[in-house]
Amino acid sequence: DYYPKTEVQLCLVHQMRNSAKYVTHSDLRAVMKDLKLVYQAPTEQKGLEALENAREKWTKKYPAIFRSWDKNWDRLSNIYKYSPHLKRLMYTTNPIESYHRMIRKVTKTKGAFPSENAILKQVYLAIMNAQTRWNGQIFHWSAIQNDLNAYFSDRIK
Repeated sequence: DYYPKTEVQLCLVHQMRNSAKYVTHSDLRAVMKDLKLVYQAPTEQKGLEALENAREKWTKKYPAIFRSWDKNWDRLSNIYKYSPHLKRLMYTTNPIESYHRMIRKVTKTKGAFPSENAILKQVYLAIMNAQTRWNGQIFHWSAIQNDLNAYFSDRIK
């Protein structure tokens, strides 16, 4: 292993989207409300309880949802180790995905580029534009920094 201390946390937004694809439109709001209680739970035990409550209510209609949650639980449940502010940051924002979306936006609209240099220029301009739009303010950032230092003091210099 290159990074033996790595903890994998699957994206909860993607897990929710994956769950939603199995649900009929008429049940979507109710199912998502029940699943939201899973990842918003304060502890892993409470998260498992919320998952079991949702399972009891919806498994007959949508068993595939719970197969996915069960299969991925080890990589979804790491989030319970962290403080509420850090958890919120982890499941509500993904700056890397936002960055990739901006790059795709400028490259996807072109059918082809005349040269490799042309695409590099386009990506460079997209990055510069992104920097003007991102103000870098994250709600409760000082608390999050303290939490990161507490959780990963042996890795942060």
